Amino acid sequence: MLVQKNVPLQGLNSFHIVARAQALAHITSEADVKSLLADPAWASEPKFVLGGGSNIVLTGDVKPLVLKVEVLGRQVVGETAKAVIVEAGAGEDWHAFVAWTLAQGLPGLENMALIPGTVGAAPVQNIGAYGVELQDRFESLDAIDLQTGETFTLNAGQCAFGYRDSVFKHSSSGKQDGGYSPIGLKDRALILRVRFALPKPWKPVLGYADIDKKMAEHCTDQPTAQQLFDWVCEVRHAKLPDPAVIGNAGSFFKNPTVSPEQCTDIIGRDPKVVYYPLPDGSFKLAAGWLIDACGWRGKSVGMAGVYEKQALVLVNRGSVDGPDGATGGEVMTLAKAIQTSVYERFGILLEPEPVVV
Repeated sequence: MLVQKNVPLQGLNSFHIVARAQALAHITSEADVKSLLADPAWASEPKFVLGGGSNIVLTGDVKPLVLKVEVLGRQVVGETAKAVIVEAGAGEDWHAFVAWTLAQGLPGLENMALIPGTVGAAPVQNIGAYGVELQDRFESLDAIDLQTGETFTLNAGQCAFGYRDSVFKHSSSGKQDGGYSPIGLKDRALILRVRFALPKPWKPVLGYADIDKKMAEHCTDQPTAQQLFDWVCEVRHAKLPDPAVIGNAGSFFKNPTVSPEQCTDIIGRDPKVVYYPLPDGSFKLAAGWLIDACGWRGKSVGMAGVYEKQALVLVNRGSVDGPDGATGGEVMTLAKAIQTSVYERFGILLEPEPVVV
């Protein structure tokens, strides 16, 4: 298959950082991967899987062979007493897929509307919003081993989902007992298709202040799935910058989890801290509030800045298609400065969400 050389990546990452791939191949099917692995020129070369580019920070040109995932397709593939199973190709746009499920009369993903990226990247990050995470709706996925060319299927347990985490973000894996026992599949697997179990009967997932406000405005306590979808889109549009207009990778830091003792200590020093109790007794703190409390909202390092409307989002203050924007180095310098400030004030080390390349 055709492998392009010296490919610009500014339009293929949502931060719109200027960088190039030394080589790039467009992957539209399992056969494309097998063709590459059969080619002596590329079989043993390091590889980097690229989806929608919405969760990466490029700090320079990419030397490994970039595999741009463009596997398409959306279909209902089965049904059980408790769920309808739908499948989507890894290259499908996530938000468009969510909208499609609703158009088919199949609710369940609406709380995760407008999350940028592709379907294939969703399980890698275990995306989530407004009380629903991907793992809550996940059924299984098909992937291909980038070393052997063998296709395999993983269920939720094998994906080892955690908060913004999965087996695909960790290195080192093994194949045991005739099947994959993944310790880590980072740089080892390319996701081809993902299946979701959409619940029957459906009921809305509520409990977030932004959604509560929308319910009050519309005088209802039982919104439809379409209403939830529309409200989530409205809230996200109001709070988060459009990557097509302002380069960004969405929420840059994970919300940290602390013990009850830590939470009590922080509340004692900063009573206005935003926190949420978790089922296991721990507490999740709002990383955006912590960053804002340290005075970072609107600040910049070079052309990298903290978004004025939401301190959790780092942005590229340059144009999305010009050479004047932030470098990956500036983004990471800003991120590290924020980490230092938050740690010095609250004793908490914020963990970045995006993958740094």
